[in-house]
Amino acid sequence: MAKENSGFSTIPETPVSEAKPPLCSRPSKASARLRRDNEREKAEKKKRRQRYVEKGGKCNVQHGNVRETYRYLTDIFTTLVDLKWRFSLLVFTLAYAITWLFFGLIWWFIAYCRGDLDHLEDHTWTPCVNNLNGFVSAFLFSIETETTIGYGHRVITDKCPEGIILLLLQAILGSMVNAFMVGCMFVKISQPNKRAETLVFSSHAVVSLRDDHLCLMFRVGDLRSSHIVEASIRAKLIKSKQTQEGEFIPLNQTDINVGFETGDDRLFLVSPLIISHEINEHSPFWEVSREQLAKDEFEIVVILEGMVEATGMTCQARSSYLMDEVLWGHRFMSVLSLEDGFYEVDYNSFHQTFEVPTPSCSAKELAEATARMDAHLYWSIPSRLDEKVEEGTEKEAGDKERNGSLANSESESKV
Repeated sequence: MAKENSGFSTIPETPVSEAKPPLCSRPSKASARLRRDNEREKAEKKKRRQRYVEKGGKCNVQHGNVRETYRYLTDIFTTLVDLKWRFSLLVFTLAYAITWLFFGLIWWFIAYCRGDLDHLEDHTWTPCVNNLNGFVSAFLFSIETETTIGYGHRVITDKCPEGIILLLLQAILGSMVNAFMVGCMFVKISQPNKRAETLVFSSHAVVSLRDDHLCLMFRVGDLRSSHIVEASIRAKLIKSKQTQEGEFIPLNQTDINVGFETGDDRLFLVSPLIISHEINEHSPFWEVSREQLAKDEFEIVVILEGMVEATGMTCQARSSYLMDEVLWGHRFMSVLSLEDGFYEVDYNSFHQTFEVPTPSCSAKELAEATARMDAHLYWSIPSRLDEKVEEGTEKEAGDKERNGSLANSESESKV
């Protein structure tokens, strides 16, 4: 019984050789120095640990030595949308300013070539554009033409065919610039990146028993009242790997099944949900015990996808868990309570966990122990039945012998 309970203890038993020293004894300076060195080494190792995906969802990957930069220009729309806001505003301002200046310069050049600037005081002269007396006025006329403001002071005349052609070109090109830049700004403003800020993940993942199976679990929730439509969840294990041929694969990605086969990965995210991964023979954590989990180096990346109900655009939220953020033998606190006519979610307990009795062995060892126990129970039942049958036959034989002896004694008495 003690062996069975030791596997479910949350705190490993301390061997006799590692028992605490008495109060009168003091640790030596060498042991204290060694302990400080170990703590410093652990702190440095934890400090050097680099995330593949930040807790907020940002990917820590930078592309260097990209020689085919022309590919960014072939998809200029996506390039402009992906720019940071300060660069997007700069491009937006320059696009209009350059076109205004460019066409303003052409309007001034036409007026200069036709001699309109030399006949400013000649009322009998018909210029290309009325009241255009320099480059500044040409620039203002370019702005009025492209933005269709039309103040009425500067007007093109019908005696200037080159000006009419330029007016058509500027009107067409101005419409294209407006459509392109306004489209870029609209897409950038309506991007669902900020919607992902209200999708929260638990700060820790936990490992505990669920239906007699070790499960890796984490919690997701949505802070908004508008829901994520067609929400789905998936998880990846990021861990370096070396193949049998000796090839080293850094940051190898392994899929973690969170219900793809059963459809549990399709979420109805109205209230916070606990996503569970059953650690079975197909799981990458099949042979990982509590002790090995603390020594191993890996990262679990979780990805939540869905459509924003208000805009219909696809939204993606990401988070990750390092090995020291996976709590063995813990379970999440309940956050849902039934009030008067509605359910209330308490987000103060969203990240809170509590300890539960959990085996410290791996899922493989737990399955083997369970199989041995079932086999022992299976073979012990027939043996007990056989013992009962043997006891019954012995009782019957004893009764027959007793009845025979009584019959013999009665016959002798009659004689």
